[in-house]
Amino acid sequence: MVRFIPVISTFCLLYLVACQPASESANSYTTSQNDAKIDALLASMTVAEKVGQTCQITLDGISAKDANNQTIEPIKIDSNKLKEALEEYKVGSILNVGAHTFSLQDWEVVIDAVYSPYVNGKTKVPIIYGIDAIHGVTYTAASTLFPQEIGLAATWNPDLAYQFGRVTAYETRASGLHWNFSPVLDLGRSPLWSRHFETLGEDPYLVSTMGSAISRGYQGDSIGSYGVAACLKHFVGYSAPLSGRDRTPAWIPQKYMSELYLPPFKKAVEQGALTLMINSGVLNGIPGHINKDLLTHTLKEDWGFRGFTVSDWEDFIMLHTVHCVAENIYDAVVQGFNAGVDMSMVPYSPQYKEYCSIMIKAVENGDISMERLNDAVRRILWVKSELGLFETDRNQAADYPDFGGQKHRAIAYNSAVESITLLENKDNCLPLNPSQKVLIAGPTADNLIFVNGAWTHTWQGADTAYNNKNGKTIRAAFESKLGPDRCTFAQGAALYLEDQFERTKLVEKQDFLRKAAQSDVIVLCLGEYPSTEKPGDIRSLNLEPEQLELAEMAYASNKKVVLVLVEGRPRIIRSIVDQADAIVQAYLPGDYGAEALVDLLYGDQNFSGKLPYTYPRYDGVIEFYDHPRSVARAKNNSFESYNPQWNFGHGLSYSSIEYKKLEISDTIVGSEDTIQISVSVANLSNRACKEVVQIYVSDHFASFIPAGKRLKGFEKIDIAANSVSTFRFKLSVADLKFANAEGDWLLEKGLFSIHIADLTQTFELE
Repeated sequence: MVRFIPVISTFCLLYLVACQPASESANSYTTSQNDAKIDALLASMTVAEKVGQTCQITLDGISAKDANNQTIEPIKIDSNKLKEALEEYKVGSILNVGAHTFSLQDWEVVIDAVYSPYVNGKTKVPIIYGIDAIHGVTYTAASTLFPQEIGLAATWNPDLAYQFGRVTAYETRASGLHWNFSPVLDLGRSPLWSRHFETLGEDPYLVSTMGSAISRGYQGDSIGSYGVAACLKHFVGYSAPLSGRDRTPAWIPQKYMSELYLPPFKKAVEQGALTLMINSGVLNGIPGHINKDLLTHTLKEDWGFRGFTVSDWEDFIMLHTVHCVAENIYDAVVQGFNAGVDMSMVPYSPQYKEYCSIMIKAVENGDISMERLNDAVRRILWVKSELGLFETDRNQAADYPDFGGQKHRAIAYNSAVESITLLENKDNCLPLNPSQKVLIAGPTADNLIFVNGAWTHTWQGADTAYNNKNGKTIRAAFESKLGPDRCTFAQGAALYLEDQFERTKLVEKQDFLRKAAQSDVIVLCLGEYPSTEKPGDIRSLNLEPEQLELAEMAYASNKKVVLVLVEGRPRIIRSIVDQADAIVQAYLPGDYGAEALVDLLYGDQNFSGKLPYTYPRYDGVIEFYDHPRSVARAKNNSFESYNPQWNFGHGLSYSSIEYKKLEISDTIVGSEDTIQISVSVANLSNRACKEVVQIYVSDHFASFIPAGKRLKGFEKIDIAANSVSTFRFKLSVADLKFANAEGDWLLEKGLFSIHIADLTQTFELE
């Protein structure tokens, strides 16, 4: 790991005071007491009680329904269904919200009901309730919504990732919940994949650093009253389907598992993440839920993971119905549980009853050993005790006065400011002049669903009925800043679904052309329809042709055109790049992202986001920054084929930055040495900025094909206007290792280069 040591400037961390109380309430179980109490509790439990702890059901299974079998609103719990699930079948976990966001009051009704059997002594163990709070508490009304993970990664700021985690944990606990199905640590190397926006980018070092910061933010130094259990998703290889479609097979050699896909999970496990969710897809021919080598040997034995693993939605069932590795549900349950999955997200009724019956029968038949059952239940009980769930006194929403408040909004706004990435700025088109008359247009300009994306109020995030009142659309943010006299709006094109796929149509073309002619600048907001998982499967990365046509119409007006890309994955825009005066990648910036965007466009804030992935130029050529030399080989045998639209780590600002004097301590180093690195960074402009110093290392020759370069360290730093700062780093020789075909790490002698910006220094490892 590269360690960063500033010499002149100091990177000041901003800690979230509201989520760092002087003294958090302690759990009744201390770590030293846990094991004895858990063993005693485990010894008192029947097989049925133990099996119930491994079962997770959805809220829909205990919700009250009307005569048409529709969930009654506001939410009510069916006392008979609750009793059957928790008291008779001893179910240990519940998840989900049904169709849409709950209010804090709705959550209080749900949580009071599901904890009542334990509080009243009807059950020995309380439930653990899980929720997908992936960019803030996305299923609680009026919560603070941050950029999606791909945008958070673009900040390259682990402190913001930590603060995001603390805010999300605080507001999750305000909702009465203790378990968050986040962060996603899947590597974002398949941009066609519908969940690309949930990743932290394509590089394992960036994902490891940002992901572990989120996980630490969720859990805090101790859970107390403000922390929740993190759930690392999705172990492992889920994000690399060859087809690009969700939940389809991936093929990843062991070398690249060790170098790319496993490190983010390993780091978060080492830092104490409490739970982990399993890959719903197939890795190298083995469904994730029966991969014993990964779940038991690697995760639990080699890494020492003490928490518990949970399946994804219906994935034990899908071992039989989809993956076809089990002839029946009985065999599927036995295979998944014996491989190392501790809790099954069943999740419906009556399927959960069948699951519990199968588990009991499998134990009686000896197909599942009591040792394995006890191991799973002990892990679940330990996590529950770490979360303080055995306490009968619980905090209420009133104990969380900062929920959805200004402190939290400010952090979400700052996260959006630091994420939004300036890709092109020809002839200093930006910042915009407030005296210019602006046309705001495009399909993503005037609805919050486009700046938030999926997992927002509803699963797919496309229902406008539940948008938060505090958030602004891009259009509204412009109007708020400029007033109605200096900006107009024309949609120009609309996004919609047809036959389950995203489509675009041109709308009110003449209105767009008329307003374009009357404007000085056109801010054209393009992008994609909110979606995730199977509904988010697409056939091509190419942006819809009608959106490209709208851009061509804007160019034909001979006005300045600023393209704003509101998208969860990079869509191909090659044909409209050259004519644009400026291009901004907004990602999915959340409720406060539009305000951040407008402040950046007018120069009230400075851009500092950097791409967390390599932005492709062509639909059929997916490249990564760490490509080996052969990837760049062209038809004429030159090495010029590597040609993405924009490189990983690219991002402009309003400041002029120059790197100088890259120096290393030695040109010949030994296997036990540490390499000292220094570099000077000059801000040649009159404007202060934040700059991401990125350190890459290249291995010139190796016994296995070396990557062209690999990110080995980064730091986001503040640089004053018209100043030069020198920064020093330490590079461990361990950072020079690579994995062989079996995934074992090697260190070989030879030449290496260190790259920072356009500077390079070479050294030899003896």
